[in-house]
Amino acid sequence: MTLSSIVVQTTPENLNKVIERLKKSELCEYHLHDKKGRIIITVEGKTVEEEILKLQQIQKFPKIVSAEMVYSYDEEELDGLRENIGSKVPEWLNDENAKAEDIIYQGDLKKKY
Repeated sequence: MTLSSIVVQTTPENLNKVIERLKKSELCEYHLHDKKGRIIITVEGKTVEEEILKLQQIQKFPKIVSAEMVYSYDEEELDGLRENIGSKVPEWLNDENAKAEDIIYQGDLKKKY
């Protein structure tokens, strides 16, 4: 499963109409908006391609100035990353006596080890 967030832009005078259209569409889930006409929604799909098709349908709605995907999450990709992370975690992170104030950030933890 994939989940993506989309920022929809409309004009302030069309805001309520567009929100209602999005809510009724069954393509997305409405989350919030601001007075300037920006609306945050999410779409779900089995693949990113399915989500892109939903985005393209939303982009064609009347009164929408723009609709762009800004974040995408893929459950399978995350699971794969979790499997590989085990060997890359420094031992000191598992130390119960380690203190946060002793951590020295050097800008890129990947290159440090």
